[in-house]
Parts: sequence; C-alpha cells; structure tokens
Amino acid sequence: MDKNECTAHLDTGHPLSGWNDSTRQRWLLVIVLSSYAMIVIDNSIVITGLPAIRKGLGFSATGLSWVQNAYALAFGGLMLLGARAGDLLGRRRVFIVGLGIFTLASLAIGVASTPFWLVTGRAIQGIGAAILAPATLALLSTAFPEGPERNRVLGWYGAIGGITASVGLVVGGIVADLVSWRAGFFINVPLGALLIWGARRAIVETPRQAGSVDVAGAFLSTVGVVAWVYGLVHAAEESGLHRGTAIPLAVGFTALVLFLLVEQRASMPILPLRLFANRERSGANAARVLFVGAAMGFFFYTTQYLQAVMGLRASWAGIAFFPSMLVNFLGALAAPRIAKRIGNRPVLVGAMSLSLAGMAWLSQLSADSPFLLGVALPMVLVGAGMGASLALLTVSGVAGVPSEDAGSASGLVGVAHQLGGALGLALLVLVFATTSVSPGTAPRVEEAHRIGMALGGAAALLAASLALVLGFVVHQPGAPGAVDHADA
Repeated sequence: MDKNECTAHLDTGHPLSGWNDSTRQRWLLVIVLSSYAMIVIDNSIVITGLPAIRKGLGFSATGLSWVQNAYALAFGGLMLLGARAGDLLGRRRVFIVGLGIFTLASLAIGVASTPFWLVTGRAIQGIGAAILAPATLALLSTAFPEGPERNRVLGWYGAIGGITASVGLVVGGIVADLVSWRAGFFINVPLGALLIWGARRAIVETPRQAGSVDVAGAFLSTVGVVAWVYGLVHAAEESGLHRGTAIPLAVGFTALVLFLLVEQRASMPILPLRLFANRERSGANAARVLFVGAAMGFFFYTTQYLQAVMGLRASWAGIAFFPSMLVNFLGALAAPRIAKRIGNRPVLVGAMSLSLAGMAWLSQLSADSPFLLGVALPMVLVGAGMGASLALLTVSGVAGVPSEDAGSASGLVGVAHQLGGALGLALLVLVFATTSVSPGTAPRVEEAHRIGMALGGAAALLAASLALVLGFVVHQPGAPGAVDHADA
C-alpha cells in the first residue's frame, strides 16, 4: 500500500486527518524504532542481570538458561505466525497488541517471586515480541516507498538494533548493581504505554488481506522446538536415557515431522518448503542457527565468568562488554561497504574466522586469566567478526527469493536467529553441566573450568557454522547458482 492508499484509509475523525505525509512518516518512524529498541535493549539488559536473577530467585546453573530460552523459543516459534497475522488482521492492530502483551509481561516479570513465574513471564514476553517485531518492519515498508528513502530508514532500523544491544549490556549491569535487576523490566511499563498511545494516534491501519492462519503449522513447530530444547536442558541435569530427557526429544522429533507434513499440504503454509530449495539460502540459515547459538553462549557464560570468577560488580561486567559490542556495531556497518569492493564471500569467511579465533582464545579461560590478554582482547575479536557475519548471512539468507516469498524468507531468517540462540545455549548448558572436575577443586576454579569448556563448545559451533558457509554459501566462480550479492 502506497502513500495515497494510506491517505485514503483516513477519515476526517482520525487524529492524523490534518497531518501531511511527512509528519505522519516522522512520527511513525519514531514509534516503530522506539518499539524495536525496547525489544532489543530489554534482552540485552537480561544478559548482564543473569547472575543477580540467579541469586535473587534461586535458579540452578542449568535452570538459569530458561530465562533466555523461554523468550527465544516463543519469539522464534511464533514469529512467522505474527507476520502472517499482520497481513490478515491489520498491521497497526497487531503492532498495538504485541506492544500490550510485551508491556504487561514486563510488569509480571518485574514482580516475579519464583523461577517458574519469571520464566513464564519471559515466554509471554517472547509472544509479544513475536507479534510486535514483524509488524515493525512491515509498517516501515508500507510507509516508505521502495528506493533510497526506504533503504535509509531500514539502515537506521539495523543501527538501532546494534546500538541498543550495546547500551543494554552496559545499562543492565549498572541497573542490576545499583538498583535491582527488576528495574530493567519495570521501565518497559510506562514506555510501552506511551508507545501504545502514540501508535493509536500516529499510525494508519493497513487493509486486511483474505486468507487463513496456519495455526497447525505454528503450533507444531513451536511444540517441536520447545520439546527439543527442554530435552537437551534436562539432559544437563539428569542423563540422555532419563525419561525426562528421552520423552521430550521423541515428542519434539514427532512434532517437527508432522509440521513438515502439514506445511506440504497447507494452502497458505506458515513456512513454504520451497524456501529450502535454494542451496545458498539453506546453507546461510543453517549456519546462522549455529553462529547465533555460539554467540548466545558467549554472552551467557562470559557474563558469569566476569562476575562469578573475576568478582566484577554487575555494572563493571556490563562495561566490559562495551568494546566488544562497539566493534560489533562498526563491523556490521563496514561489512557491506567492504563486500561491495571484494565480494560478500571473502568478507563473510574472514569475519567468521575472526569470531572463531576469538572464541577459541576465550575458551582457554582459567581462574587466573589476565583480564586484558585472556578476556578483553578475545572478546573484541568475537565481537568484531559477529556484526559483519550476521549482516552478510542475512544477505545470503534472502538471496534469490521471489517477491511473493519475501516476507516468509525474512521471517525464516528471524526464526533461525531466535531458535539458534535457544538450541545453541541448551547444548552449551549440557557441556557446562557434564564437564568433570577433580574432587576437592575450589569452587572458583571449577566454575572457570566449566565456563572454559562451554566456550570451547561455542567455538565448535562456530567452526561448524564456517564449514556450512564454505560448503553451501561460498561457490566456485562459474558454478551453478554462483551469484554474488555484494550490492544487496
């Protein structure tokens, strides 16, 4: 829908009836970018607040991963459904509903008194994000015409993600240290309410489209992935043969097989299986799952090392992440420019190799590792490669997609991102929990050893991700399907 169509949907009683297109666009941009920033910064705040959450509510070392996993699973599992709902029900309506759910869940998390309460609140918050996030991009695409103007706006959208992620890690540590980890959630309540008020006044509703929601596909995909992650986390607490591990894994496998059968037969599938026919796209999305899993382990375990082993206050632990996140942001901005000169593939391989080197270095952590050489410099290497890698994996993840599948392909990239974090963290929690130590080892030394092994597992995930890129994304010149997407 273009600007003229937007105007046609305004009646004289609408708050925007006296506004020109430029004013409407400015307000929509402020509201959408602020909403996206709220999602990103909230998730970053949680990372540096994890040790305080664990201590305050009595989480186990393995149970703590569900603070992240519950959110990521709901977010990733329902994102495709959230995108489809916006098309069918109207994007302004869905945007406001997602904001409302996210805001109320933040309030519930802020007053949580038990681990179960907090994890449930995080899952509901993830549902709100799954509804809200696709609507933000869709609203920007509707309001700004294709071309330089839209590209500039989408560039701001990506930059907001990088900046707020970095700020969230620092702010999360400071707030958890000086106030409470709960404050990071409470701040969403007035902010969310203000954004809902602004959205009702400044955003024009989009017309609804005919069609049906693939509820069965959304349900089966979510159940399948949740069951798999639960089984892996439970294996860290018990064993692979325990019924609490085996049954969820079997349920997950069955649900995902049924999901594929449903998608084959659905008239409007939530995930068109033809998206997997392209070698480069499939390889990039599979590599993204592994890469994001390693990145989540990096944040999760480095935070705990800085506080539990090195004894840093939460605020200083957050600040310690800032150089890594700064080069992450700069790498994401620089990668497309460099790729335009020498091609996507060498830049992607180089960036992923940089993160792999940093993670392998970081896995050598011990209780007495020097901060600068043993922690800070490898963190910077991981961050420098991370931003560029994810930016270029996104380009390959939507390569060669026909216009009618553009939304589903973009949603699939988002799903790979969220589910990669959940599944990867579950695997690394298993590595952490099953690492053996000598009897009588000091708790601080034991914690450092387990964290080092978990980060070694993250390095293995990065190595596998790089292998997928080399095998599926990087083609020999002249090979079938060898198309460079540097200009994207």
